[in-house]
Amino acid sequence: MAAKNKDQDFVEFIVKGIVNHPDEVKVDRTVDEMGVLITLRVNPEDMGALIGRAGSTARAIRTLTRIVGIRNNARVNLKIEEPEGGRAPRKERNDVDKVVEDLEL
Repeated sequence: MAAKNKDQDFVEFIVKGIVNHPDEVKVDRTVDEMGVLITLRVNPEDMGALIGRAGSTARAIRTLTRIVGIRNNARVNLKIEEPEGGRAPRKERNDVDKVVEDLEL
């Protein structure tokens, strides 16, 4: 059984090293006729670090997970679940006109 879950253990190890709330990392593994699906859930505050700039971190984790799967003769895919309620709202950015108005010259 331990050999079958190397992919799950690998994802959990990598993600816990990236996020700020490692105790909230949840990794589930399901197997069907299409292969192995690793489902990942993290604290909503950690989504940015997990995804990375332009998705680069998530893409790297997916690539490495597939390699671990290939070494164990399995097709492995990684699904990152979006947190409840979607993404956190972006902070309002001040445009130049608003900043100038606030100066009250």
